[in-house]
Amino acid sequence: MRIKLVITIGLLATVLLGGCTDGQKETLNYELSQVHAVGGRQGVCTQDGNYWVSGSGTLEKYDSDWNLVLQNANPFEGYSLEVNHIGDIDVYNNELYLGVEYFDDGEGKNIQVAVYDAYTLKLKRVFPFRDDTGQLECSGIAVDPDSDTVYMSSWIDDESSSYLYMYDLGSGDYKGKLKMDSDIKWIQGVAYYDDSLYVTCDDGDANEDAPDHMYRIDVAKDEKTGRISLEKTFDDVTKQGEIEGLTFDEEKGQFLLLYNRGAKIVNGMPTGFYEGYSEEIHEVFVYDIKS
Repeated sequence: MRIKLVITIGLLATVLLGGCTDGQKETLNYELSQVHAVGGRQGVCTQDGNYWVSGSGTLEKYDSDWNLVLQNANPFEGYSLEVNHIGDIDVYNNELYLGVEYFDDGEGKNIQVAVYDAYTLKLKRVFPFRDDTGQLECSGIAVDPDSDTVYMSSWIDDESSSYLYMYDLGSGDYKGKLKMDSDIKWIQGVAYYDDSLYVTCDDGDANEDAPDHMYRIDVAKDEKTGRISLEKTFDDVTKQGEIEGLTFDEEKGQFLLLYNRGAKIVNGMPTGFYEGYSEEIHEVFVYDIKS
């Protein structure tokens, strides 16, 4: 884990009062069913029985049996601004959506929404870059086709990570910020499912064997604020490490999580390995969603 985080009193109150109050959704039930080793450490998404995984500087496509069928080891060709990092990813209508940036020692710049062909893994277009949004890093991206919105998350532990940043799915224009009502930090990925947003947070401490968490964000009618609820504590992964991207497979009724273990991460950068490891291991955990 990067830094140990103590959940704020306000968020604890939300979680403990929890349940289904004021029309709030109940949490889903997740039953771990499969674990697959993959090559990338950042994000995962799925469409039509195919899976895509992002590394910091790679894109990979897997078939329905998790066999690697295509890789782009040089995905940063064609940009006008310098970039070196991919976060969590999403797929919509045979196109991959990436949040890309230039990342170094815990800080990001040149943040962009980039769209790739899902079947060639080649860059197609980039949304117009906005440097006045207040976003200082991009850890993940999610497509909400119901509101024609692309959401971007920020990992940095400052005020900028209190928002999700919104772009228009069709035009690529910046739409504004969604303010979260509780203080969650170290957001690693974001996904849209069943009218809600879900974010993974690297808020446990691997050194203390403390698990990371996923939170649900229910967007208010004004589309400017989001209510935070604790959705899942990941105490069932192989070994505590670093949580990353997430996605939902609506057709199969499954939730997928990318999780890393073995490497020590400080300010977003690998700094050696835990005892018993000589490399970082990347795994996709597949959960069946139970009613």
